[in-house]
Amino acid sequence: MNASVPHGHLTRRSLLGFTGLVLGIGLPGFALGADEPKKYGGDGMPHGIQDSPRTFVAIAPDGTVSIIVNRSEMGQGVRTSLPKVLADELGADFARVKVLQAPGDEEKYGNQDTDGSRSMRHWFMPMRRCGAAARAMLELAAAQAWGVPVAEVQAANHAVTHKASGRSLGYGALAEAAAKLDVPKGEALKLKDPKDFRYIGKQDSHLVDAEVIVTGKSQYGIDTRLPGMLYAVVARPPVLGGKLKSVDSSEALKVPGVVKVIELAGTPPPAEFQPLGGVAVVAKDTWAAMKGREALKIVWDDGEHASYDSVAFRKELEAAVAKPGGKVVRDDGDTQAALGKAAKRVTADYYVPHLAHATMEPPAATARLVDGRCEVWTSVQSPQAARERVAKRLGLDIDKVTVHVTLLGGGFGRKSKPDFAVEAALVSQAMQGVPVKLTWTREDDLHHDYFHTVTAQHLEAGLDARGRVTAWLQRAAEPTILSIFAPDPKQLAEFELGLGLINLPYAIPNVRIENPAATAHARIGWLRSVNNIQHAFAAQSFVAELAHAAKRDHRDYLLELLGPPAQIPPPQLGDGWNHGESPKLYPVDTGRLRGVIERVSKEAGWGRKLQGGKGWGQGLAANYSFVTYMAVVVEVRVSAKGELSIPRIDVALDCGPAINPDRIRSQVEGACIMGLSQALYSEITFKNGRVEQSNYHDYEIARLNIAPKKIAVHIMPSKGYDEPLGGVGEPAIGPIAPALMNAIFAATGKRIRQLPLKDQLTAKKA
Repeated sequence: MNASVPHGHLTRRSLLGFTGLVLGIGLPGFALGADEPKKYGGDGMPHGIQDSPRTFVAIAPDGTVSIIVNRSEMGQGVRTSLPKVLADELGADFARVKVLQAPGDEEKYGNQDTDGSRSMRHWFMPMRRCGAAARAMLELAAAQAWGVPVAEVQAANHAVTHKASGRSLGYGALAEAAAKLDVPKGEALKLKDPKDFRYIGKQDSHLVDAEVIVTGKSQYGIDTRLPGMLYAVVARPPVLGGKLKSVDSSEALKVPGVVKVIELAGTPPPAEFQPLGGVAVVAKDTWAAMKGREALKIVWDDGEHASYDSVAFRKELEAAVAKPGGKVVRDDGDTQAALGKAAKRVTADYYVPHLAHATMEPPAATARLVDGRCEVWTSVQSPQAARERVAKRLGLDIDKVTVHVTLLGGGFGRKSKPDFAVEAALVSQAMQGVPVKLTWTREDDLHHDYFHTVTAQHLEAGLDARGRVTAWLQRAAEPTILSIFAPDPKQLAEFELGLGLINLPYAIPNVRIENPAATAHARIGWLRSVNNIQHAFAAQSFVAELAHAAKRDHRDYLLELLGPPAQIPPPQLGDGWNHGESPKLYPVDTGRLRGVIERVSKEAGWGRKLQGGKGWGQGLAANYSFVTYMAVVVEVRVSAKGELSIPRIDVALDCGPAINPDRIRSQVEGACIMGLSQALYSEITFKNGRVEQSNYHDYEIARLNIAPKKIAVHIMPSKGYDEPLGGVGEPAIGPIAPALMNAIFAATGKRIRQLPLKDQLTAKKA
């Protein structure tokens, strides 16, 4: 295999081979998913993709089934889960399946954005229908060959059999004839009865990429090698919006191995996914490029954000939420009047800092320009976005750009923004088409990330004489993701409001939620679970505070707040607030939220006497996000010295049908560790417009010593495979921090209202 081609990925050569196989590639005209009924989510799917197998499956004469995956693999198992769905409906033996990675091409493969916890949610039914259509075509081909009614034959385990005569033909023998048949449509397309599933919904730890990963043969973006390749790093403006004033590259060019120094033009704000600009150093190896960058003498014009100080900005945000006047985004009843009449009034303020993605593999991309065509090899979550931005920046037609998707060493939303792929293409262009691998160091990654937004929130509630909540006031000030797309927006977008803020699911008669203005001084981007991180932290911590004020058990109080099972009416907004899904098809169902709370509290033994007594505690939190219901119980021990340990975390989730239970558990377990990292350690701070952290020593993530001894994941049963699916990758993050802090309060009496925890347990005042 060509060393430049990652294992299991389509190249022009393999694509030609693929189109030569019997089911080929090709679809009729395309239309957006919005033109189709949104039963499983609108995802920009090509018209006809639900019925046609011709885009995603091919069968070779030897019986090998090749299945193309249009989503990126970053540890969530999508390169296993989606092909198994198609293979199950096809009746294929997965041991004879070859998985291929699609290049970036939205017109051919539909929406390829691997984010929003929607890969399986949006592609489960299209993959089933592709597999079922191919199975039907194989059955018809066999029936015609034998001259028997198609109802008398059955495809299963890689062969079609005629039970009456005992005849059987393998898929490879039938493929050529099957390829000439029309794709079945409408009622002619029969999906399997779920009782006959071989892979869907079954516990199976097999992963397509497991062997190459554990043997070190896997190909991540940073592993790409091309003949004659050069290497590059970039010195970028240290402050958002900064510009290059001057550069002296004379010393850099003296570094052995350095080939050239190139100035890269920046992108005026809002820069979206385009590069920041700066100075690229190109060398014969990455180390030489890094040493050359160190030798550059650069003068920057820091621009308007040079004074950004995260400590001072926190005070600005807290001042903004301390008073009324922000944009009202939800207003039920008369909250101020109800607060004035309350028997008891409870207030609290919460703070969450900027966070970085800090993926294990920092951004990296390799680009090559030959004869007016650009090829890019990179680990991106949005290959079609990379293709479009590269084409735009280089001035090429989009069909002249190919993006090969490698495995991702972590993504979490960072690699949805392909600025690093554009940088690599620009440097290759400046080197007259020589292939160039551009690598971000860990320091680059932390200094120039698309950061999770910083947030201050103020909450007030009124309680009646029986401790019931009669009014809820919440103000949240946080720079918006819209700031990378539009000039200076200061309020949250509709979808950000729907990430745990306006869709408060409680039976409270008076609710007012305000969104004061906040300016972005850094690049803001989506991080796994997005605004649920701060909104769930505040709301779920505050409910625990209200329960304590009412002298009630937290679990019982939370269930009472939810009220009887109901589907709450959607906010008076469009569909954007509900993760892009129709609120009619995906209503917020308090009964399902109650279900996960009851399940997790039962599994965790809520209220039991903990083995250590003093210093031990349990904390609960629950959240609706990415159309999934999640509840968490964290058990902690805090020593007399303030040392924290976490014996156990229980998670219950209701995501509808569990297509791959093993991957669901794995994703939830990973989310628990990531949520603990954010709660305990992670924080990005700014001084003079510059990020103060530089590597894992000062941007900490949870290590083995703090990892729970046990993470128990409890998957709720579903009503069946016709039920719409929820997301899995992101929903578990939000409840972790509040459940942890609620547990710490139960163990110590100290209430933690700002993240990260760090040394707050050893401080005299919490």
